[in-house]
Amino acid sequence: MRAFFMLLPARVIDSIHALQVYCAYTNNNYLFMKAIETLIHPDCVICVDNDNQVLENHSLAIHEGVIVDILPTTETHQKYTAKNVHALPGQVVIPGLINCHTHAPMNLFRGLADDLPLMQWLEQHIWPAEQQWVDADFVRDGTRLAIAEMLRSGTTCFNDMYFFPDIVAEQAKSVGIRASIGLIVIDFPTVWANSAKEYIDKGLRLHDALQGEPLLTTAFAPHAPYTVSDEPLTELTRLAAEKDISIHMHIHETAGEITMAMEQTGQRPLQRLEELGVLSEKLMAVHMTQLTNEEISLLAAQGCHVLHCPESNLKLASGFCPVQSLLDAGVNVALGTDGVASNNDLDMLGEMRTAALIAKAVSNDAQAVDANTVLRMATINGARALGIDSVTGSLEIGKSADITAIRLDSLETQPLYDAVSQLVYAAGREHVTNVWVAGKHLLVDRKLAGMDERELVETAKRWQVRIATHH
Repeated sequence: MRAFFMLLPARVIDSIHALQVYCAYTNNNYLFMKAIETLIHPDCVICVDNDNQVLENHSLAIHEGVIVDILPTTETHQKYTAKNVHALPGQVVIPGLINCHTHAPMNLFRGLADDLPLMQWLEQHIWPAEQQWVDADFVRDGTRLAIAEMLRSGTTCFNDMYFFPDIVAEQAKSVGIRASIGLIVIDFPTVWANSAKEYIDKGLRLHDALQGEPLLTTAFAPHAPYTVSDEPLTELTRLAAEKDISIHMHIHETAGEITMAMEQTGQRPLQRLEELGVLSEKLMAVHMTQLTNEEISLLAAQGCHVLHCPESNLKLASGFCPVQSLLDAGVNVALGTDGVASNNDLDMLGEMRTAALIAKAVSNDAQAVDANTVLRMATINGARALGIDSVTGSLEIGKSADITAIRLDSLETQPLYDAVSQLVYAAGREHVTNVWVAGKHLLVDRKLAGMDERELVETAKRWQVRIATHH
C-alpha cells in the first residue's frame, strides 16, 4: 500500500494527508457521523412534553420511524447524515394531532341533515340513511375520504366508532395512519351484526387479527347507554379487563338522554354504568355535557377519560362539557371532532380553538383551557386516553415520529409573539404543510402521498348523487 501511494502525484498525496489531518483534528467526526433516515429543520419544535418546551432553531433526527434526537440545528451537520433532509423555514412542528372521537365513514353524509337537534337528526335522517346506504363500499370510500381530510388537517391518529371496523382498519393500514379501531356494539340488528353477542364476537375476532399491527389498536365501542343493555355492557366490562381493551362510548350527551334514563330506570346513566362496573381507567366517555359536581368527582376517582367534541355539541345544541372543572378535578380530557355529519369537518386545529373559547365562556374565566392546555388535549391527552402515550402524543426522543408541520409565516399568522397561542387562535388547517406518521411522509407540501386527491373527490361526488337522489 505504501508503494502505491508513492506512485501518486504529490498534490494527491498532499490532499490525502490534509484529509487525515482534518479528520484527526475533528476527532474523526466525519467518519463517525451517524447515518439516519430523516432530518427535519423547522423554526421551532413544540414538544408538548412535561415541561411544554418550545425549542427554537432545533431539529428532529428520525430513524426507523422513531425520534432519535432533538438538537440545535447548528449541531446536526456535525452529528448526522440523512437520506432525507427537510428545511422548513417559517414553520413549527408539533406532535401529530390525535382525533379522539370520529365516525370516519360518515364523511359521505357531510351536510346531509343540518340544523336539527340530536334525536331528530338521528332518528329521522341519519339512522334511515345508514340503513339504506351503509355497506362495505360505503365504509371503504367514506373512511378513505376521512383519512385524507385528517392528514391534510395535521391529524396522525384517530379513534373511530362505526360499522365494518375491519374495513376501517384495512384503510388505515393501507394509508399508514395510526388508528384506534372501534369494536362497535349495539342492541339492535344492523348490516354489521344481528345481536349484541354477534357484535362482540366479531369485534373479538378483529381484535385478535390486528395483534402485531404497529399502528393499530382496538377499543370496544358500545354506542350509548340508551342503545346498549346491561348484559352486553357487563360482558364488555369483563372482556376489557381480561384483554386490556378500552371502552369508547357516548355518555351524557344531552339533557334529553338524562331525562329518558331517569324515566326508564330511575337512574342517571353514569350511576347505572358505575353499578355495572363500566367506570374505570379504561373508559373513554364521549361528550359528557351533563355532569354534576359529584359525577365529576366520580370520574376523577375512577380514572375515566373524557373525550370532548365541542363543535358537534354546539351544532346539535347538546350542551356544554365542563372542561375546566374536569381538568381541575384531575380528569384526563382529550379532544375529538365527532363525525362530519354532526360537525361538518375533521379539523382538529379548528376544534382546539373552539374548545378553548367555549371553555372560557362556560367557566366565566378568560384563563380557562389556555393554549398550552388545549394543545395537550389534542395530542398527549388523546394518546393517554388511548393508552399509547408511551409511543406518541409528544415530540420526545424514543417516541414515534408522528409529526405535523405548520406554517406560521403567512399573512394570517403574523406578527408572531407566541407560537402555541398562534397555533390555537390564528392558524388554520390550510397552514398544515407536512405530516409524518412513524417517520413515513404522508403529506408532502400539502400533497397526499399515496392517495389520489382527484379520485377521492370524484368518489365523494358519485356518492352524493346516489344519496341525494333518494334522500
